[in-house]
Amino acid sequence: MRIPAKQHYSLLIKPLLWLQKRHYGNVLNPALLWGRRPTLFWLVAGFFGYLDRKSSPVTPVTRSLVCVRVSQLNDCEFCVDANGMKLAERCDSVEKIKALANWQVSDLFEPQERAVLAYVEAITITGQRVDEEMIAQLKQWYDDDAIVELTALISFQNLSAKFNTALDVPKQGFCSLPIQPNEIQQPAEQPIASPSDDDKR
Repeated sequence: MRIPAKQHYSLLIKPLLWLQKRHYGNVLNPALLWGRRPTLFWLVAGFFGYLDRKSSPVTPVTRSLVCVRVSQLNDCEFCVDANGMKLAERCDSVEKIKALANWQVSDLFEPQERAVLAYVEAITITGQRVDEEMIAQLKQWYDDDAIVELTALISFQNLSAKFNTALDVPKQGFCSLPIQPNEIQQPAEQPIASPSDDDKR
């Protein structure tokens, strides 16, 4: 990481570090950075805790699809690793997880998931914009309050991924699945056939 861990952290955040170690087996690398500013750490932890609560209007699988896709788009190794582990716990389709980077050309995603992922990319990718048609698509499944919360989740994950990428936060080996990179896989080019003897004549 570009900023080293501290030797000692404030008593204010030690409960959060303890909970992470208990749940994940280790303190998460970003926590060693956020932990330098205890107030920020509590705000960030509370924000995500609210967005990922059981009563969220966005289903657990969809929340994890959002987080992993934003992580892929931001090329955040830690985020893909940690969010990929959570997606693997929530999603019963390994093939869907592997296909997430190329969801546009996969038939494994439901129309609702496709609408959400299109919204994710419009918010996250520089140069793209959200349009009225996207919002209309989302309103087939979400009311206005739920769309606000979905937008907050996408925005939070962008904050997290950009923070981790800027400070070169490494992955910690949480997810063993081979989640594909962002690039859409193109079919291999066919070799150009050599001209036959007849063509040479």
